[in-house]
Amino acid sequence: MEASEAPADPTGNILIILSDASTFPVEKQDGSVSQEETGVFVAELAKPLQQLLDSGYGVTFASPTGKGPNLDPISTSLLAYMGNYWSKKKDFALLDKIKAENNFSHPRPFESITDEELEGYDGVFIPGGHAPLSDLGDNPALGRILWHFHNASKPTAALCHGPYALLSTIHSPGSSGFAYTGYKITSWSNAEEKVIETMKGGTVPKVEDALTQAGAEFVSDASHKLAGGITHDRELVTASNPTGAVTLGREFLEMLTGGY
Repeated sequence: MEASEAPADPTGNILIILSDASTFPVEKQDGSVSQEETGVFVAELAKPLQQLLDSGYGVTFASPTGKGPNLDPISTSLLAYMGNYWSKKKDFALLDKIKAENNFSHPRPFESITDEELEGYDGVFIPGGHAPLSDLGDNPALGRILWHFHNASKPTAALCHGPYALLSTIHSPGSSGFAYTGYKITSWSNAEEKVIETMKGGTVPKVEDALTQAGAEFVSDASHKLAGGITHDRELVTASNPTGAVTLGREFLEMLTGGY
């Protein structure tokens, strides 16, 4: 059996949330807004996904309208892998595999996933890239989906800009507010975003600010930036950037098997 090949009978089923967006907004000093290319950050998806498949989980991809995801151009460079050619090669081989064997190129639209179907998923995973800033934070259908996992205390994992999607719980029909009020959460921080702002010459929406304003307790320290640190609070595990992808995947798997 190949490393990324799941057994015939899956251990369980995981819903993976993707964005349909291929750009994110950058507000310039003159008040104009440019749209910069983005998408899913390859390593942030591939590292946890590889672990899920190796452990026998089946996965289903979902997005706002079912559009095939764009790949964040920064994430496709060798620089994003710190020069590790073999790590990049493995991740892109995995993408080729799931394009051929799964619904990665044709995600389920959020609206098409019924409450009954959600009962059949054991956990949900939201990778990053700047794309979630454009279409996940205020999506009512995604809010309904995430409320299911929250109310059922099912393992929920998100990293980098992925936690921005948690804000959708504020906008779901009948919502009582932010589902993760009081939770400790880590994501791409204001300080990290300022680096992107310098590169792009404008202002980018801040995940840290949005989560804090919604009522989360934001966690940001050196261990989360340099050593793949994660934050685990109840059913939610989050990480700040690609360095945390492997650690987050490992913790998510432990949560799925009852280790929390």
